[in-house]
Amino acid sequence: MNRPHYILLPANSLFITLSLVVAFMLNLFPWGARVGIPDFVALVLVFWSIHQPRKVGIGVAFTMGLLMDVHDAVFLGENALAFTLLSYFAISIHRRVLWFPPLVQSLQVFPLFLGVQLIQLTVRLLSSDSHFPGWTFFLECAVTTALWPVASWLLLAPQRRPVDKDNTRPI
Repeated sequence: MNRPHYILLPANSLFITLSLVVAFMLNLFPWGARVGIPDFVALVLVFWSIHQPRKVGIGVAFTMGLLMDVHDAVFLGENALAFTLLSYFAISIHRRVLWFPPLVQSLQVFPLFLGVQLIQLTVRLLSSDSHFPGWTFFLECAVTTALWPVASWLLLAPQRRPVDKDNTRPI
């Protein structure tokens, strides 16, 4: 493969914050009870937890989880617990995931998104008299995983330098 190897610029904290706000706003859309709508906050949290674990960590994940709890009107702490564990496991595998191209990375992060849905489902089933929503409930994590290469390309775009065609430079 002849992919260009980019030397990335440092991530801008303002861009990280903006991407988390945009992901939260996308989750606020009134999708209704449609099946397969991705969890944009989880996607962006995993991305930044893998690429910038010192800037976006468990505290940011907990805060975003609380905001999603309030928006979804679920038990306070359901999304906070899920996002905190999501961020923890994303940080724990971040060195391994960065070795792979984005398509293979999506296979590495699929269990994280599946784990979030399993935690949310377990909390809902244990805390109320609700029933199992069916196997289509897990379509959300598959769609979120499918968006990983697109999100990776979009969120790394401001950090990429243009490919320099100068053959006299050593780097």
